[in-house]
Amino acid sequence: MPGYGTTQSQVLQLDPRDNVLVALTDLRKGERISFHAKDYVLSSDVPAKHKFVTQDLAAGAEVIMYGVLVGKTLEALRRGDLLSTRNIRHAAAAFHESEKVGRAWTPPDVSAWRNKTFAGFHRADGQVGSRNYWLVLPLVFCENRNLAVLKQAFEEELGFAAPQVYRRQVAELVRLYREGKPGELKSLSFSEMQPGKPSPRVFRNVDGIKFLLHEGGCGGTREDSNNLCGLLAGYIHHPNVAGATVLSLGCQHAQVQILQEQIKRRDPHFNKPLLIFEQQKSASEASMISQAIRETFLGLVEADKAERKPASLSQLTLGLKCGGSDGFSGLSANPAIGHTADLLAALGGRGILSEFPELCGVEQELIDRCVRKEVGDRFAQLMRDYAARAKAVLSGFEMNPSPGNIRDGLLTDAMKSAGAAKKGGTSPATAVLDYPEYSSEPGLNLQCTPGNDVECVTAQVGAGANVVLFTTGLGTPTGNPIVPVLKISTN
Repeated sequence: MPGYGTTQSQVLQLDPRDNVLVALTDLRKGERISFHAKDYVLSSDVPAKHKFVTQDLAAGAEVIMYGVLVGKTLEALRRGDLLSTRNIRHAAAAFHESEKVGRAWTPPDVSAWRNKTFAGFHRADGQVGSRNYWLVLPLVFCENRNLAVLKQAFEEELGFAAPQVYRRQVAELVRLYREGKPGELKSLSFSEMQPGKPSPRVFRNVDGIKFLLHEGGCGGTREDSNNLCGLLAGYIHHPNVAGATVLSLGCQHAQVQILQEQIKRRDPHFNKPLLIFEQQKSASEASMISQAIRETFLGLVEADKAERKPASLSQLTLGLKCGGSDGFSGLSANPAIGHTADLLAALGGRGILSEFPELCGVEQELIDRCVRKEVGDRFAQLMRDYAARAKAVLSGFEMNPSPGNIRDGLLTDAMKSAGAAKKGGTSPATAVLDYPEYSSEPGLNLQCTPGNDVECVTAQVGAGANVVLFTTGLGTPTGNPIVPVLKISTN
């Protein structure tokens, strides 16, 4: 028998203009849904996070959600029909440059936060870090093996190495094998094994020494190597970094001079310790590594002199990120961090909204929120350039939703984007950044990055984010070596 008396808490309408309702719980075929004095009888099961239409729609009709176009129907739909990839395709509203920028904004009340502080590391350039790390990085992938040598030596001896849980498991299996106990190899309980105690920390005020491996620096385009140098410069300039050791081969595209120029772009008065070692100018590999070890250790001694001191919340820069998104992302966690971004903007801090393929269909709203015409114009141009590059490799924004997104209710890129944009709150957009530019303008910054979790978070941190707020519905392990990445569940 169909269910009656269904409460409004089982469905949600996100905007009065919408012609869909979102299921907040699993709904069954034949169930009668009452919402705002209207009844809907479901023609099929509607899983939680999915949507059904609230009116009859002809083939080619617009599907509206969040008050914006999120798709068009592929066939005629009856009121109460479930939306799926079989009956909806991606469609998004067009956008254009606008003279009507600088939309009025009423900031939220931040009186409760005005005098709050966080314990941070104050740098000479005025930035404040949430951590205190030393970086070791290669200018080219040819130095990755040398980086691995340094990583093993420093992490283990300085007490930064993680407990060797899995190494102990392998060691125990080896012991049983050597003792001629093959029957115990399958029955050995790993859960009863305790990880070994890490070595005591040498430096009290250094949170770690981080080794940033990459596969770039040569063999690609000059644009790639220049962007790599810009990205690495952002990490070196980052407030969570006390100093850096750089390994260079010497002959690669990503030259030391390019890195130094990129650092000066971000800070003309850069004065952090920067140790550069070029292998082709060294007497031997061994001598270069030994010299790098000595000078890096001395740098760590100086970095340990830094201490946490109270800092205004205006010194925070939030990376605003979603990944492994589901049909609840745009309803719960994304608006939550959007409100956080609004609070921070009102306090004088910065938020970075990225993932341009996931702003498809909401471009006009963001353009209209830009504080100046040139800011909106740059955003529009970067969006067009990105879309053109995607098309050039036989792709497109419409291909963005992953199988997991679709299974959990995000059927089109425009639908996904409308919810993803909620991470940016409602505050004015004060700056637009290309990958890998650095953020310096207080307020909401729009940053051109892929939707790819690792590439996006990497860019946000390279732009100065000292905390990343990362919403997820399906789960994701993405983190970052030098910045805390806080996972916020959508469901």
